[in-house]
Amino acid sequence: MDTSVDRIADPWGTRTPYGRDQRWPARVDTYLTEGVDSGMVQRWVQAASILHSDGDAMDIAVVDGRMVGVRGRAQDRVNRGRLGPKDLFAWQANASPDRLPRPLMREGGRLVECDWDTAMDRIVSRSRSLLEERGPGSIGFYTTGQLFLEEYYTLAVLARAGIGTNHLDGNTRLCTATAGEALKESFGSDGQPGSYDDFDHADVIALFGHNVAETQPVQWMRVLDRLAGVDPPRLVCVDPRPTRVARAATVHLAPRVGTNVALMNALLHEIIRAGWVDEAYIAAHTVGFEELAKQVAECTPRWAAGICDVPEARIAEMAEILGRADRLTSTVLQGFYQSHQATAAAVQVNNLHLIRGMLGRPGAGVLQMNGQPSAQNTRECGADGDLPGFRNWQNDAHVADLAKVWNVETSTIPHFAPPTHAMQMFRYAEQGSIGMLWISGTNPAVSLPELSRIRALLSQERLFVVVQDLFLTETAQLADVVLPAATWGEKTGTLTNADRTVHLSEKAVDAPGEAKPDLDIFLEFARRMDFRDKDGGPLITWHDPESAFEAWKRCSAGRPCDYSGLSYEKLRGGSGIQWPCNERAPDGTERLYCDGVWWAHPDVCESYGKDLVTGAADDVVEYRSLNPEGKAVIKAADYLPPHEDISDEYPFQLTTGRTIYHFHTRTKTGRVPQLNRAAPDVWVEISTHDAEAHGLDEGDLVAVTTARGTLQGRLRLTGIRPGLLFVPFHYGYWDTPAGYSPEGGTAGRAANETTVTDWDPVSKQPLFKTAAAALTLLQRADGALAPAPTTTASAPTGTRKMPATTGGRAAHATQTQSSVEGGERS
Repeated sequence: MDTSVDRIADPWGTRTPYGRDQRWPARVDTYLTEGVDSGMVQRWVQAASILHSDGDAMDIAVVDGRMVGVRGRAQDRVNRGRLGPKDLFAWQANASPDRLPRPLMREGGRLVECDWDTAMDRIVSRSRSLLEERGPGSIGFYTTGQLFLEEYYTLAVLARAGIGTNHLDGNTRLCTATAGEALKESFGSDGQPGSYDDFDHADVIALFGHNVAETQPVQWMRVLDRLAGVDPPRLVCVDPRPTRVARAATVHLAPRVGTNVALMNALLHEIIRAGWVDEAYIAAHTVGFEELAKQVAECTPRWAAGICDVPEARIAEMAEILGRADRLTSTVLQGFYQSHQATAAAVQVNNLHLIRGMLGRPGAGVLQMNGQPSAQNTRECGADGDLPGFRNWQNDAHVADLAKVWNVETSTIPHFAPPTHAMQMFRYAEQGSIGMLWISGTNPAVSLPELSRIRALLSQERLFVVVQDLFLTETAQLADVVLPAATWGEKTGTLTNADRTVHLSEKAVDAPGEAKPDLDIFLEFARRMDFRDKDGGPLITWHDPESAFEAWKRCSAGRPCDYSGLSYEKLRGGSGIQWPCNERAPDGTERLYCDGVWWAHPDVCESYGKDLVTGAADDVVEYRSLNPEGKAVIKAADYLPPHEDISDEYPFQLTTGRTIYHFHTRTKTGRVPQLNRAAPDVWVEISTHDAEAHGLDEGDLVAVTTARGTLQGRLRLTGIRPGLLFVPFHYGYWDTPAGYSPEGGTAGRAANETTVTDWDPVSKQPLFKTAAAALTLLQRADGALAPAPTTTASAPTGTRKMPATTGGRAAHATQTQSSVEGGERS
């Protein structure tokens, strides 16, 4: 048990060094509430974390029907007993006194408590009237990355085959869409080629836009233990901030944000020029190498240095480390994903592994990481803009196969166009074509870009909004019906992490009040809507988590994400298991593509690919001509400059991100004393160089302004690259300190007051990493007010006010904004 250190001050705990090709030693982390020791625990209940994509396995301690702590599961392959700060402490938020106990319904412009029958009757009545008057395209569903597989799958069936709508996506669009698209572009299908175990075997670990120390802290513990052992790996890192990872790296490159493709092209140029390629692997398993070589032929380190503002020699040094690696493991995350060329950049990391033949062997793998605990399940189950089982919406045979699984006519499943992505869905709601939006487990009034716009569109009287969550979030305050949901520890289900490991998380305690599991809510809606299959029987035949899992197994059978060999019983007691798990691989599959690419053939692939510049979908004829044998596709990309560049008015680049102590909009973590004390409020990072140039000091209160709006926070001086500001995106308004408000002309504290409504053309993932901003001093750290507006450019215009609406919904939200607690289910 790791009890020797303060896990807030030192989030990664003590070291257990080990060498290359050795097994990571176990270390069991435990936290029990004050006054409780392990001898008092009456039950330990198996679970897994829902506060990041790592999938840390744990047991929940229960005394007298209450959660009293957690401990890591030493036998689990993912974490070997270790837990991060959010794992250790965030369970306490489940017992917060402000959990929603009963449904709410809007009456006379205000939300009032009601019973479940009344709430569901109103939802069903509006659903039926919209279907009759305007058709299935008038209803949209926006979900999360924090439910269980069984819940996503049920939602996908009721939305696509019950309602018949194409409008189903999740907030995973904000964090993991590029991961899925990059894998489809290169390998024909989603599914991580690599495994966390590759960290044990690699001699080089490359992290591209991935601050693993804060986003997946347990895997950083693993890397730290390798670094402390014999034959440690070399780290290379691409990140504009001086993160813990960057400080441990052999080579750290801090490019201008928005220039990742230029940097990757230069690295690929050097590797090809020097001959560090696996020609036999390229010939046997790939197509497209000649196009890539031609594309990067002129992309020298000197060329990239001029664009990225990093030293030419350091680019060449990183290329040599990557090119000479014996076994290379790479990870990719938001630093690459939330940019204007997100998919193009992530695909170049795949290209790096393909031209080096670094796939399918211990230590040789790529992980296009996820941001949320069950983001992988949204993609598998079809709850994020894909068809379930990684089926191809352009392939009529795939749609017919899905229709057979669901026992519906093929025409029932919308496949006339690509499934609607979240950014387009909110545009449809803004324009009025979507008349009902059901939001489950997420808080777009804080997490989506350009919040003034999001608040305005959710406040429209013509839009019927359903919110299903734990607390009265900023979004729930704008809803017509609010449904209280149960969360992790209060319900049973499975979730799959970023390296395809499936965990079972079981119910430990009852939910508060009348809160219900999301699965029960979706099943009740389907029952009341009386959805039927083509033979007149119930469309949804399952009734609880385990029967829903069995139904999903039938849907996934024979597909890349095959769960047919798994069961609740098999997942109990031991370690999580990696899919595919079936008759051929009864114990799961550690790595994909050990003998070539399996799912890229035109008849079986999930996608025929897209144009990396326009996002236009290729068709089967184009794809079959390019890749008739179903090999991996090496896809080149030209560098394009960011859509929004700096100017005299907005001289800084602005990027947003995470801190290790919080998750999304802090619903859970903000209610946990240990975590909230560690990071109680928003801050603005600036380089020491820029602070000195503008006469700014640590702790000064500043305003950050873009063309969309303004936020304010205290300065932190760091080694971040000059010309760049960083703001964590977690902070909304449910626990707003005095002085913050997105209304009334004063600055907000939500980072997304400032971000732009724009997205990558392929993955449709929003651009949270590239904006142009101005900085204004408001108050000195000692409390002295700035004598006059002191700005790096023009004075701030202040955040935009929410536009006036015709009803009482917006007025109620404004009155309660600072006093009613809420946030994203996180």
